[in-house]
Amino acid sequence: MTVRRRGLVPRTSKRGRLMLYPRHRLDVSVRDLLYGLAACLWAFRRGRLAAEVMRAFSPGEGLLVCFSVRSGFDLLLGALAEPPGGEVLVSAVTHPDMVRVIEGHGLHAVPVDLDTATLEPQVERLEAALSGRTRAVLVAHLFGSRFGLGEVAAFARRHSLLLVEDCAQAFRGPGDAGDAAADVSMFSFGSIKTASAAGGAVLCVRDPGLLEEMRKAQEGWPVQSRRHYAGRLLKALGLVLLGRPLAYGLFVRACDLGGWNLDDLVNGAVRAFPASGGATKDLFRKIRRRPSAPLLALLARRLRNFDAGRLARRARSGERVAWRLPATVHRPGGLALSRTHWLFPVVAPDPEGLVSALRRRGFDASRATSNIAPVPAPPDLLAPEEANRMMSRVVFLPVYPEIPDGDLDLLAGAVEEAAGSGQGRA
Repeated sequence: MTVRRRGLVPRTSKRGRLMLYPRHRLDVSVRDLLYGLAACLWAFRRGRLAAEVMRAFSPGEGLLVCFSVRSGFDLLLGALAEPPGGEVLVSAVTHPDMVRVIEGHGLHAVPVDLDTATLEPQVERLEAALSGRTRAVLVAHLFGSRFGLGEVAAFARRHSLLLVEDCAQAFRGPGDAGDAAADVSMFSFGSIKTASAAGGAVLCVRDPGLLEEMRKAQEGWPVQSRRHYAGRLLKALGLVLLGRPLAYGLFVRACDLGGWNLDDLVNGAVRAFPASGGATKDLFRKIRRRPSAPLLALLARRLRNFDAGRLARRARSGERVAWRLPATVHRPGGLALSRTHWLFPVVAPDPEGLVSALRRRGFDASRATSNIAPVPAPPDLLAPEEANRMMSRVVFLPVYPEIPDGDLDLLAGAVEEAAGSGQGRA
């Protein structure tokens, strides 16, 4: 006789075999997305809507609302107007397009290896990478974790460097404008981000003169079309509707029967811009946009109605799984100062084997939930070995509050079982 657990369809049943928890649950509701689609018809006053976003985000801060974090970072580098040949020290794992933006301004990205336990750049590697051409430091808070900027900020002050923190993966709610030690803090509200608005970003710029230069430059850019934004909303709506295990399992089965690549379909649906590659001028053409009025309207709504309870539940779900994982499984960021588990990575010697084992148990683990990647090192510098090792064997587990506790325990047990068979040990 099959024993039923609360919140769990037995995986021995015909329906149970089709159930598959999606790799990521979008943090946006159908009602929010329908509001955004309706805003494509009624929202027009961009200035007023941008002011609403800034009031809801963090009143009193020097803020700039942008089309994307990449757009804001492009504005920042343009306002700095550093001469070609300068260098930016960057966390060794970040989005490849951030590197392309740096290079598009005639600068060079120099990766700094991470302490994978905290995901913090190693200060001794910052010192080793420093040169007379270094102009700025860009650090990324990864996977929903945050680390204190104390040592990195002290390094930046010692050498008169601009310090930029990328908080795209680590937003903690309105009032969180980032670490005051950073010159610029950047937050994203793209498709799979916390409090998603299917696009948009907010930058906190603590130098008023620099902020004004960025604002002036952005005013010269065209506005995102309503049609483009509506397309993003419809893609997000499709993913939300596929967010239940049975619907997602049927979708995956259809992909198998049709010979379609699941990773390409899912990641393509949530990607704000095409995959990295091609001419940098094409990337600039896509990101040099101002956010549309309907995007601003939805972003203001998401910030006003921020679901702090879901964020807390997501953090608890992550800690529950983390506590149940065997000590042999390495979890990047496990010792970070703050952990909200936007993504839940583990490192395995056989990543593909672990992904296959978990999918058989009803969990769509993935190696490609996020588009971040290691930053290549210049020929004259050491490669970021810790970051490269981590990303070469990382697997992202589906961990979010919509998964019942009993199923989260099953997930942790499946990882432990895989670790015992040699698929999960790191």
